[in-house]
Amino acid sequence: MSVVVEKLPLFTGEDLLEMGDIGPAELIEGEIIRMSPTQNMHGWLVMELARRLGNFNAERRLGWVLGAECGLFTHRNPDTVRGMDVAFISKQRLSTLPPGFLEVAPELVVEIVSPSDRWDSIRRKIAEYFAVGVERVWVVEPAARKVLVFRAVTEFSELSEGDVLRGEGVLRGFELPLAELFAE
Repeated sequence: MSVVVEKLPLFTGEDLLEMGDIGPAELIEGEIIRMSPTQNMHGWLVMELARRLGNFNAERRLGWVLGAECGLFTHRNPDTVRGMDVAFISKQRLSTLPPGFLEVAPELVVEIVSPSDRWDSIRRKIAEYFAVGVERVWVVEPAARKVLVFRAVTEFSELSEGDVLRGEGVLRGFELPLAELFAE
């Protein structure tokens, strides 16, 4: 006896855009993955980092600071669109900000770890970001009050409250004492 397995259709990034506001979701290899709303600390950290980066950028007009789970294509056919907590993309990489999801990788992506996040999923996201040309990924761990600064998939440094988060080659001159970020 043979069993017929019906394969669900794969969605594209364009399909996801056309759906409008379906709530928090990412597109992973053509499949829409729903996400839970974030908790208060996650939301505050996203806004605080976007504000700090935005203020730094406003004085220099280097590019754009994006937030609110802005979408980035990390793979095509089948499509994967990741929602970034915060990102910075320079005018050198992208002269004008297009509608839709980013198809050009930002220099910096910030991910805030939620209590429900699993490290295997976070590592996969980091690998996808570097594969498309992201230069730095900051992974903020609110519960541990630390930030992991990834320069490559397996190359990172760990910063704690007594350290200063720096823009390094991506945003030269940007500095944020982590004691201020985690002061609440």
